[in-house]
Amino acid sequence: MPRSSKKNDKKQNAGRRRIISRAHATMVSRFGLIFALSSIIAFAIASKLIATTTVHADAWNRMAASTLRDSVLITPQRGEILASDGSILATNLCYFNVRMDMRATSFDIITLTDTIDALCDSLAAVTKHSSKYWKERFAKALEPDKDHRTRNFVIANAVPEETVKRIKQFPFFSAHKSSNYTGLKVEEIIKRSYPFGRMARLSIGRVGALAENPDVRGRSGLERALDTLLYGVPGLKRKTLSTRGVRYAEEIPAQNGFDVTTTIDITIQDILEDELGQMLIDAHADWGTAMIMEVATGDIVAISNLERDSTSRTPRYVEALNRVVQAYEPGSVMKVMSMAVALEKGYALPVSKTYAIGSSYAYAGDRRISDTHSPGTLPVSRFLEYSSNIGMVKLMMPHYESNPNQFKADLAELGFFDRFNTGIAREVRPIFHSLKHNKQGRVALSRMVFGYATMIPPLYTCAFYNAVANGGKFVRPRLVKSLRFPDGRDSIIPVSYVREQMMSEQNAALLRKMMRDVVWEQGGTAKALKSDIVDIAGKTGTCKIALEDKRPKFDKDGNPINRTPFKGGYLEGRYRVTFCGFFPYENPKYTCIVVINDPKVPYRGPAVSSGIVLKNVALKLFARGKLESDPVFDEKPVNGKGPTVYSSFNTQRNSILHSDLRLSGAKAIRTPAGAKGSGIVPDVRGVSIREALACLEGAGYAVNFTGVGYVESQVPAPGTAASPGTKVRLTLRHD
Repeated sequence: MPRSSKKNDKKQNAGRRRIISRAHATMVSRFGLIFALSSIIAFAIASKLIATTTVHADAWNRMAASTLRDSVLITPQRGEILASDGSILATNLCYFNVRMDMRATSFDIITLTDTIDALCDSLAAVTKHSSKYWKERFAKALEPDKDHRTRNFVIANAVPEETVKRIKQFPFFSAHKSSNYTGLKVEEIIKRSYPFGRMARLSIGRVGALAENPDVRGRSGLERALDTLLYGVPGLKRKTLSTRGVRYAEEIPAQNGFDVTTTIDITIQDILEDELGQMLIDAHADWGTAMIMEVATGDIVAISNLERDSTSRTPRYVEALNRVVQAYEPGSVMKVMSMAVALEKGYALPVSKTYAIGSSYAYAGDRRISDTHSPGTLPVSRFLEYSSNIGMVKLMMPHYESNPNQFKADLAELGFFDRFNTGIAREVRPIFHSLKHNKQGRVALSRMVFGYATMIPPLYTCAFYNAVANGGKFVRPRLVKSLRFPDGRDSIIPVSYVREQMMSEQNAALLRKMMRDVVWEQGGTAKALKSDIVDIAGKTGTCKIALEDKRPKFDKDGNPINRTPFKGGYLEGRYRVTFCGFFPYENPKYTCIVVINDPKVPYRGPAVSSGIVLKNVALKLFARGKLESDPVFDEKPVNGKGPTVYSSFNTQRNSILHSDLRLSGAKAIRTPAGAKGSGIVPDVRGVSIREALACLEGAGYAVNFTGVGYVESQVPAPGTAASPGTKVRLTLRHD
């Protein structure tokens, strides 16, 4: 081989070795870099792992627990509130929210456009909106491109299942079985429902979401007071990860709330609300509150709070503030409490002892106390009958002048200031301020004994009168009768006593007789309440309306602020009137209090306003057999022509019915000749059962009825002579 060729081969080999050497060096440097980076990353991971699992382990564990807590609670089903007979006052019903997702995967806008007119017409049939409204809403919602359309187009809120089924059959929604094409979404919600509407609304209360807790909890009334029992115990579910995403596994099941049976009697509640509401309209009053207790058990069978609706052009009263548990100056109904103390301490014995009364008396040289209708002298037994302010001051003050606060202490011995814990939210106790041991304190006490300078909730007045009616047994008022456990077991809440014997039976009997004289004797301030059907006993009370402190009475949590609700002074010519009493006198069954604020003439007196409400309630309870009476009647064949159907005693309503139903040949109801007098059965044929009951029971008759609709026939026949207490049987018809 030539020498030149060998030299060339050597040069080429040397070149190759240099190239290989450079490539090797490059490769080594790259691997070194990769190793260095890998080492750094591995070190960082190891450092982070150590920091996470040891140094910051507690913080990460807290974060993990917090993440789990966000969505692991299972809300229990809230318990029901029931009336005494098991009727449902508050329950949970299942409703549905209906939405459209206009960004659904295969949303069929073409079919929607083709059926939009028919769909809008169908939606107008099940909602309060017109077809035009729905067309405009759909047009606006479909205007953007698909990626910017709404995912929650509202079709309906809180509708029953029947409505949802109907919506699914509407055009477009029925064209596709899959929601991928229609975007239809149905969300189930549980809504608190009150079948009896506004009846006893404030006592039952309402629910709602609280600011500090998104769960629905009780906000007022029994719903709030018994929220812990009604709400139940939340359950727990754990978050688990799977190939399909996050799933939840129940770990601790929720415990549903207790069902609460109240003492409310639906029949009595309806009667009380109706009578109170009618009197407020007649008297043009600001507001009224009333309550009925069962004497033997303390069960609050009815409670009503009505206030004038300032937004209404016509006289209208609606449920408002629960004033039966709020404190007000009581007026002369306080004299019963004062007399009870005087009897128990012996100051009023013997009750035949006579005092000089007169028309005015300047106790301790202060502003004169006046009596508007008391004679010159009176025995103690007639102080309540004449509602004598002077008599009460002369009876009580000699025993308390040296220590004005002893009167409050003596009332406390009777249990008057004990907390009742009825279950009614915002219940307050009577307010008796401490008095100074000077002339000012003595003068203040002289006003307290007949109902001024003190504040008493109607609940406490009614409960005290109930104790007198109950022979001195001070039974605790209650609104809750029993609890039903989620497993179906019942827990009966027993009758309890504030004092098993508040006062002796003998003194209670003396006091009951004094209260009966208020209605039945010559000087009685409630003679308008005399009734041969139901014997009523009680006490009237009239009080000037004090200037109220307008500052908030409750804090942000709903708790009462310890503040005197009035600021001194009175509104001229405006009064709050009260009647509290029990019936029947010989065997007391119920105690009732009625308070009306600022009734106008001629209803300004307590007997002709508050007292009439109580009297009408008593008569209707008698007629419904609620006073353990069993009136009888001699059945006679119905005579006369057939009934006039679909009519009314209300002339305006009667003409509307005739016009709307085109009853041109029908006659208006006319009372038979002579039927307007006492003891003549009125003609109620053709009117609604509500009007028939009001008419017959108002006349003192007991009523039995069968069927539904309007009165077709009645026995005894209209115009028949029958004494009050006779039972009238009605047959109803609905054409």
